Amino acid sequence: MRLPQPLYPGVLIRRYQRFLADVELESGETVTAHCPNSGSMKGCAVPGNRVLLSLSSNPKRKLAYTWELVRADGLWVGINTSLPNKLAGEGIELGTVEELAGYDTIRPEVRYGKDSRIDLLLSGPAGLCYVEVKNVTLVNGNVARFPDAVTLRGQKHLHELMREVREGNRGVIFFVVQRADAEVLAPADSIDPEYGRLLRLAVENGVEALAYQAHVDPEEIYLTRSLPVRLD
Repeated sequence: MRLPQPLYPGVLIRRYQRFLADVELESGETVTAHCPNSGSMKGCAVPGNRVLLSLSSNPKRKLAYTWELVRADGLWVGINTSLPNKLAGEGIELGTVEELAGYDTIRPEVRYGKDSRIDLLLSGPAGLCYVEVKNVTLVNGNVARFPDAVTLRGQKHLHELMREVREGNRGVIFFVVQRADAEVLAPADSIDPEYGRLLRLAVENGVEALAYQAHVDPEEIYLTRSLPVRLD
């Protein structure tokens, strides 16, 4: 997936109210950018970190700039949570995600459950596969952790995936790790122990947990390899 070009470099001053970030551009101008990430962005939203912003040509947008990447721990990290669904879909279509091969159609944002939308609904001769995609930016050592904040919505999604499995469909929780320094993914039990409990319960009841790492640079992002999911 190609990123919007050009991207505008700057330095993060502060991130606040979840969806706002003040950034000092190379020109010295300070702008307020949209932060497309509702998590805590622990380890990423650090004042002084280098960032890259895209610029919208839509004159009706309240905030013209969007925060796309941050330089953290010596590498680029993708923080835009609107991208993982597209990255997962692209990876499935290209055959990178071998576990989800063999489906004829991929439909995004299909209504299911209780007032929810599944990120990707796959269909084919084997039946239906419900894929819920999560963005991961938090890494401790070489362990990618999810979530980086308590997520009631994420807990709800695990319940709904378990219900789909009980009804005879395939359910997959798909973690997209938008950084290159992780070797394994595990639940962030110290942040949201209930999510960790439900993830383990979901896997025990037939939900599949997949994690894929992404290559991230200022020009493009794409899935590269699977990571083991550690639940012990």
